[in-house]
Amino acid sequence: MTDLLRLKGYEVDTAENAKDAMEKTKTRTFNLALLDIKLPDMEGTELLSKLHQMKPQMMKIMVTGYPTLQNAITSLNLGADAYVLKPVSPKELLKIVEEKLTEQSRVEMLSEDQVADWIKARLEKLK
Repeated sequence: MTDLLRLKGYEVDTAENAKDAMEKTKTRTFNLALLDIKLPDMEGTELLSKLHQMKPQMMKIMVTGYPTLQNAITSLNLGADAYVLKPVSPKELLKIVEEKLTEQSRVEMLSEDQVADWIKARLEKLK
């Protein structure tokens, strides 16, 4: 996945475990995280929950080889923006990543537009 995303021009960072992912997230800004249910030091759903609390605007995609209905429901309830089953085709993974990043951009643009409208309204009141 890392090589595929880099090949498509995305800047990619990796984490060996949940602790590493949390530390990197505290000090850097990421647009998207790809997570797995099974991690060496923590359940992926626990990391998902922590990342969602820290960075709710970051897109979070659970990619897992342990597909259960409970894992899917839990992941989505804890803030996953997508739930993808392994093995995932490169084409499908890129499609989902691009969709989620586009969705994130739309939300950010909407937020910027809302702020601009609020500022304009405040300026009008001051006149």
